[in-house]
Amino acid sequence: MDDKRNIVLFVLLSALILVGWTFVADRWFPSNPPSSKTVDGKQVAVVRPGTDPTADTPRAIRSRDAVLREAPRIAIETPRLKGSLNLKGAQIDDLVLTQHTETIEKDSPPVRLLSPAGAPESYFARFGWSGDGIAAPDASTVWTASGTRLAPGTPVRLSWDNGRGQSFEMTISVDDGYMFTVDQRIANRSAGAVAVRPYSLVSRASASKDPTAWTNHIGPVGVFNGSANYDWDYTDLAAGARQPFATTGGWLGFGDKYWLTALIPDRGAAVETAFTHGRTGSFQADIQGQPAIVNPGRAVGVQSRFFAGAKEIDLLERYEAAGVEKFDKAIDWGWFEIFMWPIFWLLRWLYATIGNFGFAIIGLTMVVRALMFPIAQKQFKSMAAMRVLQPKMKALQERHKEDKPRLQQEMLKLYQEEKVNPMAGCLPILIQIPIFYALYKVLTVAVEMRHKPFVLWIKDLSAPDPLTPVNLFGFLDFTPPQFLALGVLPILLGITMWLQFKLNPPQADPVQQQVFALMPWVMMFIMAPFAAGLQLYWTVNNILTILQQKWLYSRHPGMQAAAATPAVDSK
Repeated sequence: MDDKRNIVLFVLLSALILVGWTFVADRWFPSNPPSSKTVDGKQVAVVRPGTDPTADTPRAIRSRDAVLREAPRIAIETPRLKGSLNLKGAQIDDLVLTQHTETIEKDSPPVRLLSPAGAPESYFARFGWSGDGIAAPDASTVWTASGTRLAPGTPVRLSWDNGRGQSFEMTISVDDGYMFTVDQRIANRSAGAVAVRPYSLVSRASASKDPTAWTNHIGPVGVFNGSANYDWDYTDLAAGARQPFATTGGWLGFGDKYWLTALIPDRGAAVETAFTHGRTGSFQADIQGQPAIVNPGRAVGVQSRFFAGAKEIDLLERYEAAGVEKFDKAIDWGWFEIFMWPIFWLLRWLYATIGNFGFAIIGLTMVVRALMFPIAQKQFKSMAAMRVLQPKMKALQERHKEDKPRLQQEMLKLYQEEKVNPMAGCLPILIQIPIFYALYKVLTVAVEMRHKPFVLWIKDLSAPDPLTPVNLFGFLDFTPPQFLALGVLPILLGITMWLQFKLNPPQADPVQQQVFALMPWVMMFIMAPFAAGLQLYWTVNNILTILQQKWLYSRHPGMQAAAATPAVDSK
């Protein structure tokens, strides 16, 4: 039974660490640097230096609408995106995600991903050429467009001539998802050769508002030479570090909890990439291609792609199949990825079949319990059998209390004679841990689960239960602190766990009995800040466990009677 006590303590400590470290990190180790600073008495946007030397110029912050009116633009319209392309600098800097809203309110605006330089929280992508002794287009260059609208099947060609014999073209297309394809070309009509190098960059004025945690990486992310890298965060870059990576293929960018921007070089191209932090405080991911010599009368071109959107699994896999290496790694699934994929696909299938995400979670719980039914039966029988053996175990402990090795041998012999496996009761707990954690990760990182309602007051199963008796279910006009905001589901979780333990026979060890008595109420508080979908899963699992145990005792009443008999001293 010491093993079972250790398992219980392990679960409690794991949950405390899971909640406690996130609370401590968010409170005492904030990672988000400021999105603006003061220069000469004026508030300026954060714009970092990059391959383009003008990218570090401080720009006074204006309203987004004002900035959008300052330069000619091409409208961007797709089934998932809406915004505009800035002809000044050929920047993709104005995008909202039309299928995702900021909140669950009916009038909530769509999620804004990109904003132009000079506006609050600027976030944009740029493509171009660099080179010594050549007039290359920069952030102030106004390009000429072949059309007025960028949409799937309707690309836009941009052109610019430097007046010195070189002309530049950029053809930008977009699909029905979140992927832009950028074909760049430089033609040399001068009498001499010129040396150029293609580049692409993503610049964001500040770190993500989503808090990073050990369970979910937020910040710089990429795949370099076939391996995903989650090692760096905004605090590393803000400390002055520049993180270069030489890679063939792959991609890099910035990941939020649900959103992603990623630069993707041509497949098989050897490139130099880097994450950097600018003098004015912004963050940049950039790619530089191989230098090229453009002889007179010749032209060179390069193709790259840019992803800006939600980390939807279907689209990530579609782009991976189209050649974007390990693009599904944009989601930080963590160590339990092997468990998360089955959970995710089953949840999605149940949701598509039932039409309600809460009932899909209930269906998932029933499937898991059905698969574990034989194991749970052995667990209940083992618990009862162990209680029956208590007098004999007590006698062995008294007889060999000074000889621990001999006691272990005699205990093992007793288990073999009685055909009892003391570890059978721990197996369901060990199996439930990865399943529970996998569901936690799916609810935390999968955008497909975001803002999914259940019934009544549960409008978002990826967020904590909002209804709490602490403020009389909303009748009192105050928001209780997170550790006191006990929702209805966490309370039901604690009650059902208490009922489940009440059905179990009393523990022989008083310390273990105290742990079991306190655990339901401790877990009620621990689970309060977690997603309502996770609370729903655990509560339904407890109810099904109670029903299964009642059914077992109804078929074997002698087992419950024997189990309930208190252990007596063998002497």
